[in-house]
Amino acid sequence: MNALRTRHFAAAAAVTAGLLVAGCSSPGSGDSGESTTQAAPMAASDLQDDYQQVIKDVLPSVVQIEASESLGSGVVHDNKGHIVTNAHVVGKERTFKVTTATGEQALTAKLVASYPEQDLAVIKLDNPPNGLKAAKFGDSTKAEVGQIVLAMGSPLGLSSSVTQGIISATGRTVSEPRTEGSSGATIANMVQTSAAINPGNSGGALVTLDSEVIGIPTLAASDPQMGDSAAPGIGFAIPSTMVKTIADQIIEDGKVTDSGRAALGITGRTVLGDDYKPAGVAVVNAQRDGAAAKAGIEAGDIITKMGGADITTITSLSEALAGEKPGDKAQVTYLRDGAEKSADVTLGEM
Repeated sequence: MNALRTRHFAAAAAVTAGLLVAGCSSPGSGDSGESTTQAAPMAASDLQDDYQQVIKDVLPSVVQIEASESLGSGVVHDNKGHIVTNAHVVGKERTFKVTTATGEQALTAKLVASYPEQDLAVIKLDNPPNGLKAAKFGDSTKAEVGQIVLAMGSPLGLSSSVTQGIISATGRTVSEPRTEGSSGATIANMVQTSAAINPGNSGGALVTLDSEVIGIPTLAASDPQMGDSAAPGIGFAIPSTMVKTIADQIIEDGKVTDSGRAALGITGRTVLGDDYKPAGVAVVNAQRDGAAAKAGIEAGDIITKMGGADITTITSLSEALAGEKPGDKAQVTYLRDGAEKSADVTLGEM
């Protein structure tokens, strides 16, 4: 299954989801019929109240971001006008139009910095309005499967839209497709959700019923058997802990100074075997002081394994590295002049 970034251009659509909650009473109670008919409406009303309170709390912190050729969403990071979004929303542009949830006249903003390796970026409003409300970011390490979440953003250009679902899985490693202007980031520990994620949701907010942003919606899965159309109910969000780590560094230093991501320190390319299938990653260049070079790996070597993972493509190597941390040790298996060799590599930082 491929993963597609959620982005671009407006269309009109509306979906209404109904929720049915059933109640029951203990056997033998004299008023069992009345209890049954009252429990469901009360439970449904309570949940509806929760939804509406979360929307009231968080939606003012979710904005629409318009570039010359793309449309996405963003989350207000602080009252100084910093907004966090996806790198693929900003692309290579430096100026943007931002519309808040109130639908007032668009504001102007400039790029602070983009970090495509994690598909995150920060922009800053030129003139932050009074009362700009920063979102509260939660701890994504505490996300649990089955937890109810709301996705907020501008799907298909429909600003201030909200969808609901659950956390379907955590700890997913997902690789974005390589497109013009994108290197195709591989992102670890993503939150998988059933909440609808559509083009324009990118950079918005995945929110818990505690009114905390737990992730930034970024990807929707696609099914190659259906012409790469979106697979309903399978979306992915960058975890909030990573979002805060990267955004805080960009705001403070203007760039990412500590990515927390492991690297071999090589430039590589996918090579094919005799059967014309991907068979490894050829080292085109090994940085002089990089992790691979220090372990004796040279240009021309073909990496075939890292740890317990088979390496057949650049993407599979990126996914293997995404599960590691700088300073970790990993055994790398490679071919040199047809002979298999291995090296214990102390991983560097991206």
